[in-house]
Amino acid sequence: MIERLHIRPARQDDVDTIVMFNVAMAFETESRRLDPATLRKGTLAILRTPRYGFYIVAELPEDKSYKPVGQLMITYEWSDWRNGAFWWIQSVYVVPERRCLGVFRAMHNHILAKARADSRACGIRLYVERQNRTAQTVYQSVGLTPSAYTVFEQDFVLGHEVHRKQPKEFP
Repeated sequence: MIERLHIRPARQDDVDTIVMFNVAMAFETESRRLDPATLRKGTLAILRTPRYGFYIVAELPEDKSYKPVGQLMITYEWSDWRNGAFWWIQSVYVVPERRCLGVFRAMHNHILAKARADSRACGIRLYVERQNRTAQTVYQSVGLTPSAYTVFEQDFVLGHEVHRKQPKEFP
């Protein structure tokens, strides 16, 4: 299966698939119901603004075309200690019927090679929901290790704030 897997940068015409995958992933992993309209705007912001990051799509051939079976997003975090940017893996999703077949491993290897070839990159990071043991096992199987850090946040959009602000539109 993996030998036929094609990994490519996402394009704007992938937006509906990416939104669908992210809605499914958020509900599956955190029981969150994301607003598709907001998610679509946020996805288009990444696709149109490379400085924010990028998506990749994994696809398999199917009847003279390709069918998306996985995705992940990369965003950047500057590290003054390293004079480089960590590539944060986010929005990982593999369709259920293609899990445990190496799709994530192939996407991770693709990103790892790209990051190592980029002189501005200093490493790869990701966060995973604390209770998602299955994902943690997968991530460790490709060489990722738990960080010494715990992530804290104040989420103004999906957090537990009493007064939620609408997210700003990014250029």
